[in-house]
Amino acid sequence: MAPPTSPRADLAPAAAPFFEGDAAGLGRGRAAAFVAPALVLVAVFLVFPALWTLYLGTTDYRLTGVAASEPRFVGTDNYRTVLGDGDFHRSLWLTLQFVLGSAVIGQTVLGFSIAWVMRDRPGPVRRLVEGLVLLAWILPSSVIAFLWIALLDRDGGTLNAVLGTPGTAWLLDHPMACVVVFNVWRGTAFSMMLYGAALGNVPPSHLETARLAGASTWQTLRDAVFPRIRGHLLTSLLLVSLWTFNDFTPFLITAGGPDGRSEIMSVYVYRTALGDGRLGFGAAISLIMILINLVIALLYLRALRDRGRARTAEPGGAEAGAARGAAA
Repeated sequence: MAPPTSPRADLAPAAAPFFEGDAAGLGRGRAAAFVAPALVLVAVFLVFPALWTLYLGTTDYRLTGVAASEPRFVGTDNYRTVLGDGDFHRSLWLTLQFVLGSAVIGQTVLGFSIAWVMRDRPGPVRRLVEGLVLLAWILPSSVIAFLWIALLDRDGGTLNAVLGTPGTAWLLDHPMACVVVFNVWRGTAFSMMLYGAALGNVPPSHLETARLAGASTWQTLRDAVFPRIRGHLLTSLLLVSLWTFNDFTPFLITAGGPDGRSEIMSVYVYRTALGDGRLGFGAAISLIMILINLVIALLYLRALRDRGRARTAEPGGAEAGAARGAAA
């Protein structure tokens, strides 16, 4: 006796051509109608500004004067001027310091450290610490900037009162260090949450094997943890690096001063385009910033694509790797 067939089985061959390439069964017209609002938003807020910036970068457009009403086409003159500008070189170097110090090293190390220490802590303690770290992230930038100015003020600042160093002008003597520490304090929450979720994917058996083998904390991290969360690590580095590279919040603390010693790229663009009124020149700088962001993103994406190849090929996986690391 033949097995019973589903009453819908005979409909499958006939329905397949209709639904092929259209899983929702909406048809091209309805599907386009659903996608159209999103495409309009992308075009208005992303595509058009990008094309407008590209156009402005090839003109001498200014906020005031004759060039404001009758801008001239200058081709690649703005880009050649930017690449030969000493202020641009200084701003780029300060931005790289800012990204390396506050994003790659500061937020990544501190965020992972908090996630690692808090992973086994009792619920109330963990929630308290995470809440305090998140508070710095969710507060408005203007509020955070005011708090840090009050903390670092030369005359009545809280830091000078605690350290007993009255009259120390932290924002004048060490502006870049203040900006880096400020951004680490403000942005660690994202890395902490991402690494906290990533550590939940590490099998407890790997950590237990490493502990029984006598592995140190560094050996456990190197052989049992990092191979499992490498994708999360690279994703976090990609996002925080791009966000930090384009961050404008330090302007609220130092305004790029004193004497341009904390003028990162975003502040440099603001001063050039709006402060000096050179919109064409500022647009050229912005396009170069976009290209630098693209290079950074491609490097991280390539590392993510090669993640599988970089995994350890040792027999036994992470547990055996942790045990061998402890023995070494």
